[in-house]
Amino acid sequence: MTERSLQVTYRKGRAFAAYLHLSHPTGEKSVKTSASPDGLLVVDYGATGRPVGIEITSPQSVSLERLNQLLADLGETPMAEQDYKPVRAA
Repeated sequence: MTERSLQVTYRKGRAFAAYLHLSHPTGEKSVKTSASPDGLLVVDYGATGRPVGIEITSPQSVSLERLNQLLADLGETPMAEQDYKPVRAA
C-alpha cells in the first residue's frame, strides 16, 4: 500500500509544482485525469476509479482550504496545515 505523501519541486527557491500522492494499492497507475476549470488542480484516477494523486500545478496559487475542499469532495482526509508548509516555503 502506498501511503499519502506530498512531493514538492522547487525552482529558484520557490515551490514550482507539487504532487499529493494519495493512499492506494502499490503499483496502481493513473489511467484517467480530471483538471479543475482553472487547471490548478489535476486529479489522477486509477483503473478502479479511485483517486491516486493530485497535481498542484501552481502551488503558490492554491490555498490549503481549496485543496482540503477537493480532498473532501474525493472522500479523502483533509491535509493538516503543518503538512502543507513545504508548499509555502521560500
